[in-house]
Amino acid sequence: MQVTGKVVVVTGGANGIGKALCETFHKAGAAKVVVADMDAANARAVAATVEGAAFRCDVAQEKEIAHVIEETERQFGPIELFCSNAGIGGGFDPMSVNAGGASDEPWQRSWAIHVMAHVYAARYLIPRMKARGGGYFLNTISAAGLLSQVGSPAYSTTKHAAVGFAENLAISHKADNIKVSILCPQGVDTNMLRSIPKGPQSGDGDLTPEQVAKDVLAGLAQETFLILPHPQVLGYMRKKTENYDRWIGGMAKIQAKMREEFGK
Repeated sequence: MQVTGKVVVVTGGANGIGKALCETFHKAGAAKVVVADMDAANARAVAATVEGAAFRCDVAQEKEIAHVIEETERQFGPIELFCSNAGIGGGFDPMSVNAGGASDEPWQRSWAIHVMAHVYAARYLIPRMKARGGGYFLNTISAAGLLSQVGSPAYSTTKHAAVGFAENLAISHKADNIKVSILCPQGVDTNMLRSIPKGPQSGDGDLTPEQVAKDVLAGLAQETFLILPHPQVLGYMRKKTENYDRWIGGMAKIQAKMREEFGK
């Protein structure tokens, strides 16, 4: 897919990877870039720099995603690329005292933003895309959805679920010419990464959001399902499936090291 001349929506577009995606799509000639974010002020600021439009949107709320889709198509035309990019990094506990956590809140919030937001976007756009002969979803997930995230069961679990939904989205609607890509980086130099304890997600170096956005543009052009800005993640995936017990043991050693460092 080439974004030139296309109407594109980016959730979580006010900062980090989302902001870089908006800027990159604009430079690539998108007809209109719509910035959707809970941070309305920054969403408007980003939209101003890309000659786009901004909507305040809490992606955990189905009606707000529906509103963004309805208004974007009413004002600017069919959405040809929808980027479910919003995410949160809450619920991290380097000590991992109890994988079940202490309350439902971080689980429910992560589930709403990392999984149901993708479901809502598909729910409202699939019928429209089918009617007009196709479309594209880019779902920002994380290498945690392919591997794991030491210190955050809620983050890791919901990111795994997001991968599962994206796979089903691609399988179910391949015949409808609806394409899907998932973006699964490790460490990216964003506010979210800076807000959590230093961990193995940065072990291969943190990329800039701008570099990740360039990788997205290349992945969309090739229409590849899995976009890996850190290509070594593919090797880690292979090692995981080749010997799951050994992989669990290795991850447990990382957990033990984190407990030692943060327990001092």
